[in-house]
Amino acid sequence: MKLITPFRGLRPAAGQAEAVAAPPYDVLSTEEARLRAANRPWSFLHISKPEIDLPPDTNPYAPEVYAKAAENLQRMLSAGILERDEQPCYYAYRLTMGSHVQTGLVAAAAVAEYDVNRIKKHEFTRPDKEDDRVRQIEALNAQTGPVLLVYPPSVQADALLAKAASGEPAADLTALDGIRHTLWVIRDAQLIEDISTAIDALPSLYIADGHHRSAAASRVAAGRRKGNADASSDYFLSVIFPHHQMRIMDYNRVVKDLMGQSEAEFLACVSQNFSVIAADAPFSPRRPGEFGLYLPGRWLHLSIRPELIPTHDPVARLDVSLLSDHLLAPVLGITDLRRDKRIDFVGGIRGLSELEKRVDSGEMAAAFSLHATRMEDLMAVADAGHVMPPKSTWFEPKLADGLVSHVLD
Repeated sequence: MKLITPFRGLRPAAGQAEAVAAPPYDVLSTEEARLRAANRPWSFLHISKPEIDLPPDTNPYAPEVYAKAAENLQRMLSAGILERDEQPCYYAYRLTMGSHVQTGLVAAAAVAEYDVNRIKKHEFTRPDKEDDRVRQIEALNAQTGPVLLVYPPSVQADALLAKAASGEPAADLTALDGIRHTLWVIRDAQLIEDISTAIDALPSLYIADGHHRSAAASRVAAGRRKGNADASSDYFLSVIFPHHQMRIMDYNRVVKDLMGQSEAEFLACVSQNFSVIAADAPFSPRRPGEFGLYLPGRWLHLSIRPELIPTHDPVARLDVSLLSDHLLAPVLGITDLRRDKRIDFVGGIRGLSELEKRVDSGEMAAAFSLHATRMEDLMAVADAGHVMPPKSTWFEPKLADGLVSHVLD
């Protein structure tokens, strides 16, 4: 099976993209989504976060939530807000965030290639989150949240995407967060064939974000093969970007306490594995192996001792692993990043001031700023068949929900 295929996208009718486009379902709380969708009847949040249209005490995983999503989708179809392309297409999708620009391909990616790990993973998934996405897909009979994929170096694919992202776009909008989203429909048969061939020539694709969505799509496909086979369910909605255009930001850590130690005792323990130098300003690491440490009212610059950095283990040499293995676990007793309530995570988009705020408020005792994980490191972990630690990557800018969805015929 080929890696990708064109599909009949479901997308906003002409002039409706700005009314429909919404942030991804998993970056807003229910209350944030309710406020964002207020007085916006066609916001895709009514489909991706349908609990906003039910009583405030509604369980977001209750059956009536998924039923409401299906009802809202039908309402938007009946009103002509969403329309489906008559022929299978690809779509070029450009994100612009300040001076940063990345252009990707919206395509249906093969579940079979995901199942055999040609579409490579780097995270564990949680069954409850998979269940949620399975129920959403089944209720809508569609995939509405794209999986963010990355392709390795390909001059040919880059050139074809540049060719596709030209001319009059089908949608061009700037969201509330200032991110510009531009979409072109690729209908030319020869260009579609050339893109399919170029992507299929690649050894693999990599999941950057969307492990639960892809895992859910695989489960839905397996279930439908047992009954009435449905070819469209053998693919999942994806947006594929060239790896060199991806922007990964730092994913920082804050901890609630120093495990009973004074600051002096804590720093004495830290200095066993790190050099510790006072910083005269908020410290953002400039290279791997460096960390910022914020204690109430002051920043410190940490550098891990070089002999502690493994050279051949793609997971252990990640900065997130070095911090966990040589400070969080031995000094603070934090060994389970998924379950320990003493640690929290702050995406780099919030800036170092957010770390200061959470410590100075007394909510947290210390904060750590990290160097952003590199795309090459993510790919190396996936190539080795390993899993990255939790909260290793924060991708910006975020994709929009609602610009293109994949209906399961």
